Amino acid sequence: MLNRLKRLLTLCVAFFTLGFSMMIMVKANADTPEKTSATEKDSTLARTKVVPKSKQTQRKSSSQSSSQKAKPPQVATAKTPVPPAPKKPVLIPGTGSAVKGLGDDFEDTQWTWNYRHPKSSEEQDKRMRGPLGSSINKKWFEGPKRGTPDVVKRIELPMPGIEGSTHGMLIASMNTGIPGRSSYKMEQDDLIHDTRRVLGSGGIPVSDSPSIVTRVYLPPFEQWENRTGPSFGFRSGCFTHATITGEDHPNKGEWGLEEYWPGMFICFESSHDGKFKQDGAYLRIRGGRNGAEMMGPRMDQGGWWTLGLSFSRDGMVHYFAKPGVEDLTMDDHLTSQFPYGYRTERLKTFFYNVCSRDDGKTWSTPWIVDDPKVYFVKQPGIATGPTAPKR
Repeated sequence: MLNRLKRLLTLCVAFFTLGFSMMIMVKANADTPEKTSATEKDSTLARTKVVPKSKQTQRKSSSQSSSQKAKPPQVATAKTPVPPAPKKPVLIPGTGSAVKGLGDDFEDTQWTWNYRHPKSSEEQDKRMRGPLGSSINKKWFEGPKRGTPDVVKRIELPMPGIEGSTHGMLIASMNTGIPGRSSYKMEQDDLIHDTRRVLGSGGIPVSDSPSIVTRVYLPPFEQWENRTGPSFGFRSGCFTHATITGEDHPNKGEWGLEEYWPGMFICFESSHDGKFKQDGAYLRIRGGRNGAEMMGPRMDQGGWWTLGLSFSRDGMVHYFAKPGVEDLTMDDHLTSQFPYGYRTERLKTFFYNVCSRDDGKTWSTPWIVDDPKVYFVKQPGIATGPTAPKR
C-alpha cells in the first residue's frame, strides 16, 4: 500500500514538471518577433517610395511658388494712386460756326447804353417799368424781372485779352433791388443778350448743338465788394416741355413750355467776415438734377477767364471754365448735367447777372466781359459768320 502511494506521488510530480516546461516554451515563442523573408522586404520597399531630402525641399519650394502665383492681384491703395479715367468727350463750347448777328466785340466806338430809369423790378414788386434800357446796337436789353445794372459802359480793357480786342463792356450796380428802396440783402440786376432779331422767339434747337463762350475779367480782390457770396453770373435761357412751375404763369401746374436758366456764378470769400483767413473766389454751378448748385473750381487767379456752356442733342448741359482767353478744350470740362431733371430742347438766349448787398451805398464788384459768341454745328437755315479765329 505504501509503495503504491509513492509511485502515485512520483507520477504527479512528473506531470507537473512537464506542464511547467511547456508553459515556459510557449511564452518564449510569443516574445520572439517573427522573421521576415528577403522577398517580403523587397515587396514592401517597392510599395513605399523613399524621397531624398533634397527633392523634398524642391517640392516644398515649388508648392510655395504655386501658392504665390495663385494669389489675386493687389488692390491699389493710397500709396499707389490710380490715374483718373479719361473723360468721355462732350460738346465743347465754340464747336462749329458762330451765329452771324449774335455776340458782341464792343469795338464799335459808337457803342453806348440807353438808360431808362427807374429800372424794372418785376420779380420784387410786380412792376415792369418800361421802356426797358438797351444798347445802341440793339444787342442787349434790360432784364424785365430785376432791371438794368446801374453802369453799363464800353471801356478799354484793363489788360490784354483775346488777340485784336481792345475794348469790353463794364457792368456794375449799387441799387440792385426795388428803385428808391434798399433791401439790405443780396439782390441782382440782369443784362440780357437779344437773340430775337436773329433767331425769333424760338431760339436754337439742341439738334443744332448750340453753345456760348464768353470772357470775363476778375479784378484784384481789393476791388471786389466786401461781401461773401455770389457776385457775377453767366447764364442761359432754355426751353423744355415739363410741368410749368412759374409762380405768375397762367398755366402753372399744367404740362407745357417751361423756361429755366442754367449757368454759373462767380462767388467771393471775404476775409473780413470772420469765416475766411484770406480773400478768395470760386465758381458755383447751377445746377444739378434736383436743382441744387454745385461747387466748381477755385478762381483765386485773377485776370481773364473763359467760360462756356454747351447743349448737346440729348438735352444735357455741359459746363466749361479755364483761366486765360484760349479756346476751351475737354481739359476745361467741369461737369455735365440735366438741370432740374430737364432735358433742354431749345437755347433761347444768354445773360449776365451782377450782384450787390443793395444798401444804397456799396458798389458791386466791377465786372468786365468781352467777346461773347453763340455757336452751332452748321445746319441749313441759319446764317453764319467767320469761324476763325474763335473769339
